[in-house]
This record gives sequence, C-alpha cells and structure tokens, in this order.
Amino acid sequence: MNNLNYRKILLLGFGFFAISLTWSVYNAFMPKILSDYIGSSALIGFIMTFDNYFALFLQPAVGVYSDRLNTRFGRRMPFLMIGMPLAALFTLLIPFHQSLMLLVFFVVFMNLSMSVFRSPVIALMPDLTRTEHRSKANSIINFMGGIGALIAFFIGSILWDMNEGFPFYLAGSLMLISFIILFHFIKEKRDVINYEEAEEKVNLKEGFKSAIANKNALFLLLAILSWFIGFNGIETFFTRYGEVYLGIKVSAASFSFAFISLAFLIFAIPAGFIGTKIGKKKSIIIGIIGIIVGFGVLFFLKDITAIRIVFFVMGCFWAMVNINSYPFLAEMAPVGFIGTYTGLYYLFASIANIVSPPLLGALLDMIGFKFMFLYGGFFIIVSFFMILKVKEGNITIERNSNASI
Repeated sequence: MNNLNYRKILLLGFGFFAISLTWSVYNAFMPKILSDYIGSSALIGFIMTFDNYFALFLQPAVGVYSDRLNTRFGRRMPFLMIGMPLAALFTLLIPFHQSLMLLVFFVVFMNLSMSVFRSPVIALMPDLTRTEHRSKANSIINFMGGIGALIAFFIGSILWDMNEGFPFYLAGSLMLISFIILFHFIKEKRDVINYEEAEEKVNLKEGFKSAIANKNALFLLLAILSWFIGFNGIETFFTRYGEVYLGIKVSAASFSFAFISLAFLIFAIPAGFIGTKIGKKKSIIIGIIGIIVGFGVLFFLKDITAIRIVFFVMGCFWAMVNINSYPFLAEMAPVGFIGTYTGLYYLFASIANIVSPPLLGALLDMIGFKFMFLYGGFFIIVSFFMILKVKEGNITIERNSNASI
C-alpha cells in the first residue's frame, strides 16, 4: 500500500497521546508537590530527572530488543502490554502518597513503566509508514500528543484547583483507555510494512556504531540533545517561574504554558506537510530560528498575556522542529534498525532531560528566575549550529555485514 493510512496512524497516535498527557501532568504539577517537602529548586530538578535515568539505560536497550523480538503479538506490542497498564496504575497511585518516600516510590515505578513502552510505541510509526509519508504520519501522531498535552494543561489546571490528585487520575485513566485502543486496532503482523524483511537480529553496540559512523545521524542527535536541554528546563520550571517571579498562581502558570501545546496542536499537521514539501532540515532550521527569537523576547516580558501570545507563536515553531526531527533520524536507519535508532533518539532526549532540570535549578538558586529564558535560548542556538552540519538527501548508511549479531 503506497498511500498513507490516515485511520491507522490516527489510532496509533493514542500511544503518543497517553505519553504526552502523562508527562505534561507530571512536569506541570510534580514540582509543586515536591516543593511541599523540599525547598531547594536544584534538588527538585534532580528528582524530576529520575524518569530519565531509567530512559537513559532502558529505552535504547528496549528499542534494540524490540527489533529482535518476534511474538504472536509482534515486536513492539509486548512492551506496550507490560508498560502501559503499569504506568497507568502508578500514575493513579501518586495522589495517595502520605510521605516523600512513598511519593518517590510511586514516581519511580511509574517512570520505569513508561520507559518500557515509549520507544516501541514510537517505533511503530515508521514500521507502519513508508519513508515518503513519515513527516505527515509523525505530524498526525504529534497532533494526538498535542491533544494530550492540551488536556493536561487546560483541564489539568482546572482539576488541580479542585483537587491536587485529579490531574493524575485523569492521566492514569486515559492511559488505560489508550492502551485498549492500541491493543485492539494495531496488529503488527498485519499492518507493518515488510514485517519479515525486518527480522535481522541487531544489538545495542551495533546500533551505536551505525549512528556514529553516519555523521549526519550523529549531528542530528547532538542537535536533539541541545534543543531538549533548552526546552525541557523551561517546561520543568515555568510553573515555579510563574509563582515566584511573575507572582501568579501555579494553575495560571500551567494554563499559560498550555498555549505552546495549543499552537503545537494546531500547527502539527501543517508542519508535517511543510517538512514533506521543503525538506525536513529546512523546516527544523526555520523552527529553531523562531524559538531563539521567542526566548529573546520572553526575557523582557512580565505581562502574562504577552507571554501567552509569545508562547503560542513559539509553539508553531516548536512543531516545525519536533514533527520533522524523528522522521529525519528514522530515514537514516538501516533496515532492521528502526527500534534501535528510536532508542537512540530517546537516549539523547533523556540525557537532555537528566542534565537540564538540575542545571537550570542550580542556576536559578544562584541568579534567580529573571534569566531563565536566556538559558533556553543559549541551548537552542547550540542546536542551530549542530543542525547546520546535517546533510539532507540519501543519508542512510548500509549495515556492516560483518558486524556482530
């Protein structure tokens, strides 16, 4: 089948919908919950990276193993069958904490469960989609993710004012519903393109060697690392920025950040079509330039209405970057390496998420919240220079036939 199956991709999007919703709830409200026990922004930032330590080690390995696995449910689905129900369970349990220790226990196992299924559910997109349609397919999946983030920020902020546990009940419940939809409608052995062709066995070492040997993949991964360092720190601490520096309620700060998600949602599908039309690299560069300008403007603003307007514009540019970056990397993956390269994508994103919150938290402890947006702008500028080194075109390298299995 040469045409994109929009219905199938839309259903697959429920996987990213659940991921985006859960992480948006976690990032928006967990720092406030932790601040009830902890006074240091740096320590809160460190705890907020716990999930990424699991992702750092698990997601690349899971990506590789999902390339090698072959069950009656397929390669990726077994990881969803384990990870999604457990992630939903521990998300639902978070509001029941009675101490910091119990809270951390629930958070650790929720994050561990999320790491089990994230790479496989994302790898299903290129599995089900031909190369020429992947930007459009990724735009649909990210559109679904945008809906999840929008629900988290808009509805979550309303629920938070009613009861601090309600956003987590919402996220856990929708995670379970999303899993049921995926399990019922996505059948890998029926839906995956060239399923049998992808059965070559690979290992993590070979996957790393493949990516490093391809300088385009390496520089793209470094760009991904840089822009996630810049953006994740801002996402993690904006509710605190709003409360401490702008003097607004946590729910109002969360609502404000939702304007990025709203713009991302609206512009996700156009960003995919633009990437298909003018090329993924050009689309990413346009997005990066827009984000750099946005962070520069935000440094001078304290009016929340003006900040929301800038956030909305930045969300459109953020869509240009995110919609096209993963398909760009997937194009570089040799046959049988889709899950491996997906794992590497999340490895570099996880490194960024580990480094950024404590780094920014420490800076905020030293110099205050005024300079927070300059931090984001600096790392987005670094990503700009990395992406300039990536060539677009026939960039997939052949697999070394003598490599170890």
